[in-house]
Amino acid sequence: MPDATSPSLLQYGIQLPVQSQSTLYREPWETTAGPDELARAARAADRLGYAYIACCDHVAIPARLADAMGTTWYDPVSTLGWLAALTTRTLLLSHVAVAPLRHPLLSAKQYATLDLLSGGRLLLGVGAGHVPEEFEALGVDFHQRGPVLDETLTALSAALTDEYPSHPGPRFPFSGLAVSPRPAQRPRPPIWVGGSSPRAVRRAALLGEGWLSQGDSLEQLPAQLGLIASVREQAGRSGPFAVNAIPPALYVGEPGWETGRRALTGKPERLAASLRRYASLGVTHLQLRPRSRSLDEYLDQLEAVATDVLPLV
Repeated sequence: MPDATSPSLLQYGIQLPVQSQSTLYREPWETTAGPDELARAARAADRLGYAYIACCDHVAIPARLADAMGTTWYDPVSTLGWLAALTTRTLLLSHVAVAPLRHPLLSAKQYATLDLLSGGRLLLGVGAGHVPEEFEALGVDFHQRGPVLDETLTALSAALTDEYPSHPGPRFPFSGLAVSPRPAQRPRPPIWVGGSSPRAVRRAALLGEGWLSQGDSLEQLPAQLGLIASVREQAGRSGPFAVNAIPPALYVGEPGWETGRRALTGKPERLAASLRRYASLGVTHLQLRPRSRSLDEYLDQLEAVATDVLPLV
């Protein structure tokens, strides 16, 4: 089952601003921001001790979804590789790479290189994807994305673990091919699996070292963690297992502007008490997103969360 953790062991990361601009969460200032703002946010997270910085993944957005999802989605390998050179300690998380869109040998090559160049800071987060047109454009069967992801995960694991990997699967058979350079982490970088459907949660429990919740509430998390514990126990899997949850957006203090009904606002003690509830369930990582009206306010909030709120948790 997921390892229980005390509040003092709870770790915190951020989904970087700018690099993904879904209208569900982007701030207005992000629409005109670019590499400079992204770099400042990543450097601040690195300096303030956030455990990871995360980058999303979509190759192309169909017109029917553009209003809701936006059309700006930076490539995770390029973005995290660039930010690796601008940071020193924060981990680099793909949250999530749509793994079925790419051959696992290609993904292994890209992410092994990223892990090596970053000094072993990769967290490989993968998911099944949800945009049919994206799959169609790239010649991948959308309706088979679940089975494809299952095989991709086993193939990725093999290619990231061994220089001469072997994978006999029906979709991606390979052997006798060297895949180098090798990642810095041994035996390979950890793989966290995203998704909140029962099938996705089972996949994470069986094939990953962690689960990336897609916004499950405090009320929903116990059932999800119970499913993970049950599947891992039945499969004989043991050892550390990361559970990453996404609480509502935060604002330290009284904003004086409309932050949305779900945002957590107020004094550090109030915010800390809310975050502490996640730790009590067995969550090991929280992905935080401060509300803001400008990059400077975002950076101020990032620091306030790190210095005023998190020590209380």
